[in-house]
Amino acid sequence: MGIEITGMRGRVKLAGWGLVMCALSMVGIGVWSAVITAGSLVTVVVGIPLTLIFVRVLRVLADWHRLWSVNVMGLPIARPYRQEPTGNWLGRLQAIATDRATYRDLLWVLADATVGFTMTLLPITFLLGALFYLAYPLLVAVTPENVFGHPFGPWLILDWQLSFMMYPLALLCFALFWWTTPPLMRGYARMTRAFLAPTEKSRLANRVVQLTESRAETVDTQAAELRRIERDLHDGAQARLVSLGMSLGMAESLLASDPNAAGELLAEAREATGLALSELRDLVRGIHPPVLADRGLDGAVRALAMASALPVEVGIDLPGRPPAPVESAVYFAVAETLTNSAKHSGATSAWIRIAYTDGRLGVMVGDDGRGGATQAVAGGLHGIERRLAAFDGTLVLASPIGGPTIVTMELPCELSSVKTSPSSGTA
Repeated sequence: MGIEITGMRGRVKLAGWGLVMCALSMVGIGVWSAVITAGSLVTVVVGIPLTLIFVRVLRVLADWHRLWSVNVMGLPIARPYRQEPTGNWLGRLQAIATDRATYRDLLWVLADATVGFTMTLLPITFLLGALFYLAYPLLVAVTPENVFGHPFGPWLILDWQLSFMMYPLALLCFALFWWTTPPLMRGYARMTRAFLAPTEKSRLANRVVQLTESRAETVDTQAAELRRIERDLHDGAQARLVSLGMSLGMAESLLASDPNAAGELLAEAREATGLALSELRDLVRGIHPPVLADRGLDGAVRALAMASALPVEVGIDLPGRPPAPVESAVYFAVAETLTNSAKHSGATSAWIRIAYTDGRLGVMVGDDGRGGATQAVAGGLHGIERRLAAFDGTLVLASPIGGPTIVTMELPCELSSVKTSPSSGTA
């Protein structure tokens, strides 16, 4: 990612972005002052909500710089913040006050307003300087003699002919603009990352918290799944088997005295047997779809695409098979995403891409619907995210208003040596 900076157009864009960063650094100083002032008032009731508000604004400003760094400079910067408790002002204030990332943000604002301001101002200054000295003869010609005719005071007085002597300065400014703009903006992005990226200590601490939450949620999910299986067995297959046993017992007692009634009971028992078998198959399919064991992730996903209410284009390139738990997690994640597309997006088509690169299984599911999807708590996408988190996986949602919607999932895993040929098609 990042813009192309090998030509004049790319350098002009970087200079323009530098001007934007200069303005934002001044905004940052205002936000910094507001945070410090609000923080000094936390002993007063009004200071707590003001601190929470202005720290939120500070983090939004820092997040915008992270977004700029990856989209413009191609330098990703992760968010280092701890998760804040909801609904409790004092708890949120404590989480912010004990989070080292908050103080690193404040230090970043000071560095951004001094060193960063200078680094981002120089490219546009050099460019404007080159244009100014290039237009110097015109300025001398159209202005009174004393305005531009004395660029160096009484030591050098220029008329229109001598004003062309300023062209070497135009050339110097342009050379400085050409050669310094890319390294200055890269240096600014690296300085931003040095302050805004998580430290190794905070990254490990956040990872421990994430794994703890993921483990607890996985345990809860497994317990809920076991309760669901027990309930389905008790209310479904078990009830039908009990009814089947009663019907067979009654048929046995009527076999000698009333063969016709016994035959009807046996027919009902046969029908109940089929229903019980069907429910057991559905239950097993919900635990681990047989198609995964039989055909692997490739075949299972293609079966999902064929059963979808939308036409789905599938492209899969896997040099082997993931572990069975990972296959199952990806299968259900793709199934849930396709169901959401068919039910809520208003899409006319969808697509699936699965590939394996650098030890990570990547899955993308997209549709051409209206967009606007969100990862609401207790929603389908949130459930997918938590399912993937159990395998150290991630989910990223891109769904602008008007579409398209793209769900990107990644899971670290090792593949078996079985080869699955690259293939694509429309189901």
